Amino acid sequence: MLRKMRARLGMLPLAVMVLLTAGCGTQRAGDTADAYRRSHPTPSGISTPSTPADFRCQGESSEPVAPTAATAPSSTVSPADHYAENHGFRVPLPLHGQSRCDGLTAVGHVKSALEPLRRRSDFAPDSVRKALTGLGYSAGKVQAYQDGSAGVGFLIDIGVSPWCVEGTMSSDSTTADAFGGYPDGTGCEPPSGGH
Repeated sequence: MLRKMRARLGMLPLAVMVLLTAGCGTQRAGDTADAYRRSHPTPSGISTPSTPADFRCQGESSEPVAPTAATAPSSTVSPADHYAENHGFRVPLPLHGQSRCDGLTAVGHVKSALEPLRRRSDFAPDSVRKALTGLGYSAGKVQAYQDGSAGVGFLIDIGVSPWCVEGTMSSDSTTADAFGGYPDGTGCEPPSGGH
């Protein structure tokens, strides 16, 4: 009898461990956060961050396209391939709302100012810089540089938290894009390092 009792007492810790581990692995990542949000809703009067709404800007022919996550891995990317994730700091931040519309307007002004230079094949960085400062941009905030053998690149730091216009001009076309700086940067220059 004493032997049977010892065997049963020896089984007790094993039985307790089996019961405790039976529930392990059933909770998924995010369950705790979701349960917390359901039991602790955001009080009214406190706003939660959201993506600003884009709307059709003056002169735009179609509705803006919702941005996609530039650094989100696709199903075809190997889990070990973290190139996009590790270089996401070099992806410019998009502008939204009224800032996006202001950016489109600035891009239109820049292209109009540079078109006469492009038509007469004046691809000198000094000419581009002069045309852009003629629009009212500070000379210290305008960069123009040779871009290949027959083109010129430019970068304008508009200076509004940051707000930038970047592009190129070649014999074929003038391209420009407005953006809101970089995730790990403080201005319009692409950051030189990430994680």
